[in-house]
Amino acid sequence: MIAFNKPYLTGKEAHYIFQAVYDNHHISGNGVFTKKCQTFFEQKYGFKKTLMTTSCSDALEMAAILVGIKEGDEVIMPSYTFVSTANAFVRQGAKIIFADSEKETPNIDADKIEALITPKTKAIVPVHYAGMACDMDKIMELAQKYNLFVVEDAAQAIDSYYKGKPLGSIGHLGAFSFHETKNIQAGEGGLLAINDEQFIRRAEIIWEKGTNRAEFFRGEVNKYGWVDVGSSFLPSDMIAAFLYAQLENLENIQAKRRKLWTQYYNGLKPLEEKGLLQLPCIPEYASNNAHMFFLVCNKYDERQKLISFLKENGIYAVFHYISLHKSAFYENKHDGRLLDRCDHYSDTLVRLPFYFELTNSDVERICSEITRFFS
Repeated sequence: MIAFNKPYLTGKEAHYIFQAVYDNHHISGNGVFTKKCQTFFEQKYGFKKTLMTTSCSDALEMAAILVGIKEGDEVIMPSYTFVSTANAFVRQGAKIIFADSEKETPNIDADKIEALITPKTKAIVPVHYAGMACDMDKIMELAQKYNLFVVEDAAQAIDSYYKGKPLGSIGHLGAFSFHETKNIQAGEGGLLAINDEQFIRRAEIIWEKGTNRAEFFRGEVNKYGWVDVGSSFLPSDMIAAFLYAQLENLENIQAKRRKLWTQYYNGLKPLEEKGLLQLPCIPEYASNNAHMFFLVCNKYDERQKLISFLKENGIYAVFHYISLHKSAFYENKHDGRLLDRCDHYSDTLVRLPFYFELTNSDVERICSEITRFFS
């Protein structure tokens, strides 16, 4: 069986964890490797401030607190996304206003957002699906026009760009994931990117359980205490040590993944040309970080049969999100609008095996079996 995902290890993860434990004697949060990871992101991508978190969900929850989401506020986001995108804002009392996807990509349709804005709207949360950038110029123009915050859900978008700008650096805040399915992974883990200076000090306090402990350890105050709301968002330094080994190999990992992505695309392009399926469409303003390779079938039944066919032939492919506006938790709270494109992706999208150690012969075999299915 060709697995759907296999976490890649560079070989230095255990060494750096050993170093954190036995050399640095610091395995709780905000240690040496935490600082190294944060510095890496700030220097490479130009984020004003970054804070490592235990997950992307935590980073999004911090963002919801920072932009001041409260009971009755409305937050616009795509329906075709993972539940964490919505949960972070629902926990603060927000009403989620779901938007439809684009025809060409599963990303939020930026042209549909303005009609959803009301006096209660507080934020827009674009999700860069598969690392492909949303149309951020349109989104930021709307945010400026209506005085809204933008929180980029960049869970899948490490090392991906919009018109040369790193994703996660364009909105007021950005959130990244280092789950084992991501390009750069630490099993679990996340990162909050802060691009608006007004949020920097408070973000650090929320991150440190509502205390100004970080300022105390830097010698900026002579004592620390409880000064705001917060939680234990910061991860163990062992997670950061694992992640740092991955970051050192970022260029190598990305180069291999892009080659695999291109091989998939070229191998399946003839099927798209015959109208049998749809391949990923990278907008001209977006780069490709090769987070995943997916295809879109024409019908639900066809998608289900393809997944079963591949499994029977030793290939583990999977579908992805179920539209959140149709979820058991939120369907009675949704305003009833039809979101046909979200539902289309929910019914027809297939994710193919994709990871660093996938071989060229693996991809060739997968493309061959998909071609055999459609023939």
